[in-house]
Amino acid sequence: MSSEAAPTTTVWDLPPLILHPFNEKVPPAELLENSRAALMLSGLIPGDGSDPAELRRKVLWGRYTEIRMLFFLGKDLFRWIEQCLECLERIPELNAEPIHAQSFAGLLTTRPPGPVVEKLKAWGVFDYAAIFSRAIGLNAVYQQPPEFSSLSEHFLRHYHAYADHLYACFLEAQEHQPIAPESFRFSLYASGEYSQMLETEWGAG
Repeated sequence: MSSEAAPTTTVWDLPPLILHPFNEKVPPAELLENSRAALMLSGLIPGDGSDPAELRRKVLWGRYTEIRMLFFLGKDLFRWIEQCLECLERIPELNAEPIHAQSFAGLLTTRPPGPVVEKLKAWGVFDYAAIFSRAIGLNAVYQQPPEFSSLSEHFLRHYHAYADHLYACFLEAQEHQPIAPESFRFSLYASGEYSQMLETEWGAG
C-alpha cells in the first residue's frame, strides 16, 4: 500500500453517504432475548430454566440477524464507493493517482470527516470503524445475504473475526493510495433525512 498523499489546499467534495434503514422488521424484544440467551450460556447472568439447545438456537439466530444487518449496510457503503469512483473520473488532476475503491473504504473506516463522526456518535454509533469494515468485508464476498442453513455454527459464532479478515483481504487485493479528510469530504444522511432535505430544496426552488 502506498503512503498517504501529502496534504493539499484543494478539497474535493464526494457524494453524500446515504444509509437506509434495516427493514427486516425484527422486534427489539427478539434482539434483546437473543442477547440474554448469549449471556445465560456464557454464565454472565443466571439461567431461567430454558433448554440449552433453545438458548443456542436463539444465539445463532441473533448472530445471523447481525450478519444480515451488516450485509445491507455494506450495500449502501459499496454504492457510495462506486459513486466516489465515478466522481473521481471527472477530476483530471487525480486521474494518475492510484486511488481505488480501497482508498474510499479506508477513508470511511479510519479517518472519516469530523462532522460525519459527530453525526454517527449522535446516532449512538461509536465503533463505526468495526461496523463499516465488517459490512464491507461481507459484501466483498456475498452478492446476496447467505441463507441461515448455509452457514456453519462456527462461522455464526465467530463471524466478527471472519468479517474483519475479509475486510483486510479486500484492502490488500488492490494497491491503493490512502486518502485523508483534509482533501476529501462528504456528508452522511439517513435516507429519510436526505429525501426530506431534497423535498425542501425542490419546494424552495
